Amino acid sequence: MNDDHHVILRVVSKMLIPVIVMFAFYTQFHGDFGPGGGFQAGIIFAVGVILYALVFGVPSAMRAVPPVFTRALAAIGVLLYSGVGYWALLQGGNFLEYQALFQEPPGKHKGQHIGILLIELGVLFAVAGAMLTIFYAFAGRVAEIRDKDW
Repeated sequence: MNDDHHVILRVVSKMLIPVIVMFAFYTQFHGDFGPGGGFQAGIIFAVGVILYALVFGVPSAMRAVPPVFTRALAAIGVLLYSGVGYWALLQGGNFLEYQALFQEPPGKHKGQHIGILLIELGVLFAVAGAMLTIFYAFAGRVAEIRDKDW
């Protein structure tokens, strides 16, 4: 099969995908200080992998980011999110009460910063894993689009 007519699309995608993934991480870690956070970062990260799948094929994407990894990522995200909540409960606070994480007196914010960071990381993992799992489930059910059908 001759893929010469997709060269520009492949080259531009190879340049865009790392930028998309870096923007996802920027959105993740900037979420503490402004708009953004785990949900948006998870979607943006999934978009990078989905773009790869659309340009290079779903089987190639499944080799790069295996479906078992996406399912595990979603599960780890949920466990991380709920784990922070239960950690606060075990410390004597309410579920997801960040201040209780390190049993801090009022006015201290170390628990808040670490708690928010862990929660947002859990949301990133859960959303990215779930979105990619759903994409693989739907994309794996249809036949590949042949070059002449574009």
